[in-house]
This record gives sequence, structure tokens and C-alpha cells, in this order.
Amino acid sequence: MDADIEAARPWIEAANPTHPSLIDQNHEVSSLYNMVNVPQCVWIDENGIIVRPPETGGSIDMLRFFDPETGTFAEDKLALAADARTTYTNAVRDWAVNGANSKFVFDAKDAREHVPEMSGDVALAHATFQLGRFVQDQGNQAEADRLFAICRDLHPASWNMFRQTTEKEETGIAVGAEFFAKVGALGDEPYYAGVDMEGMPQPEDL
Repeated sequence: MDADIEAARPWIEAANPTHPSLIDQNHEVSSLYNMVNVPQCVWIDENGIIVRPPETGGSIDMLRFFDPETGTFAEDKLALAADARTTYTNAVRDWAVNGANSKFVFDAKDAREHVPEMSGDVALAHATFQLGRFVQDQGNQAEADRLFAICRDLHPASWNMFRQTTEKEETGIAVGAEFFAKVGALGDEPYYAGVDMEGMPQPEDL
């Protein structure tokens, strides 16, 4: 999800993937699935049924252990993060092999209970963001900024919207003072919500 294709290109080229990389400039996928952060994963089976709604994939709430001055994480937490990625990746593999019989697949009731809430304000925030992107593409940055401010107020939990519409570093990533001020204001609230999966650490356990 990046309005600026060129900002995304270096990261894709560095990863050198063998699969196509799609850039969602208007956050349409984020809007449809009410995603609030990246990375996000959705498990959709071969029949088009969501068996695991949007979740934080193999990432854990590491940001609280990040030192912006040195650009490093606490070493013991890095090992924990690596274990979490392995746990999640292995769960995906188990699903690929066992399908609906995988212990990591939710039944219909549990899947519905894990769907992120889409309130009126959240839906309006997504629509406002996409309108902002439209006028931005038309060259009206001032009006886009006004709309982006509205969408951030309507949906403060969306880090996707926030990072796309606030100050960015030369790398194209919004990890400046404004970003870390918002992170600092979280208090006990997690930056990454926990993943409801056996073996995945929860924010309160870190």
C-alpha cells in the first residue's frame, strides 16, 4: 500500500521476488478488509471463503523495543520475533497441506468473531482517504491534505492511513518524529495486535 510507486520500488527490487508485487496506491484492499497496519494477512480458501480474517501475520509488537536513535531492536526480542515468523509461516504451510482440516483454520463462527469492526466512522474514513487520493492525483495537494486530516481523525487506529498522509523520510517511509510521537502516545495499547494462534506471543507477554 503506497501512493508513490517509486517509493515502493527499491524495497521490491531489493527483495527480488519471483512473484508479481502489486502496489495498492488507493488502499482499496485496506478499505475492503479494514486493514489498519502492515504486514497484514488474510487466509482465503480455494472456494473464496475467508478462514482467517485480517491479522498481523508473523509480526509481533516489537516497536516498543525499538530505539529510534540507534535504529536497533533489543536483541532478545529479535529472537522472539524470528520465532513468531517461523510459527506463522509453518501454520500457513500446514493449511496448504491440510486445507480445512488444518488446526489453524477458523470455523465460520470463529472467523466472523475475528473480523475487524467496520463502524460508520471507519467506513467514512476509508472513503475520505480515497477521495483524498483522487484529488491528490489531480494536483490539488492542499485539498488532499485537508481530506487526509479528516480520515486520520475518523480512524485514528489506522496506521496505514497515518503513514501514507504524514511526514516521510527520504526512503519514503513515515518513521519520523510525528510517527514515533503517535507510537509513544499508545501507552499500554499495542502497535501490533496479537494473533490468535497457538505459539504466537501476545503483546502482554513481551
